[in-house]
Amino acid sequence: MPDIRLIEYGSCDHHSMIALRDKILRRPLGLTFSEEYLQQEMHDILIGCFDGERVVGCCILTPATATTVQLRQMAVDDDQQGKGTGSLVLRFAEEQARKEGFEELMMHARDLARPFYEKNGYSTRGGIFTEVGIDHVEMFRKL
Repeated sequence: MPDIRLIEYGSCDHHSMIALRDKILRRPLGLTFSEEYLQQEMHDILIGCFDGERVVGCCILTPATATTVQLRQMAVDDDQQGKGTGSLVLRFAEEQARKEGFEELMMHARDLARPFYEKNGYSTRGGIFTEVGIDHVEMFRKL
């Protein structure tokens, strides 16, 4: 059973999380993380899913308003996709958001990931837009 827990900014686990996000989300698009971009995570809620010491899934929660939190940088390692790891990370993120007093979780989901989020109870708000060069859609769920 995977271990899902909060990650401390700047820790070794945080660096492992960045490496997973780079592998799954950035490198395929020819993008990299800037130091300024990563520093913005200092006050975010960082979540990691671990198989032993290895980070196999992760996401970030960033407050958007007093009642809404944005899920960002959701990534699951290739060998864990389709095994329920993403859904476990998502449930943990929702619980953390509730504990922090948020009433809604929203995200800019890659359009290709829309079926995953719909399966997990999320609805679409608005139309398709381009972000980091690919189609995205805003999705949300009341907590």
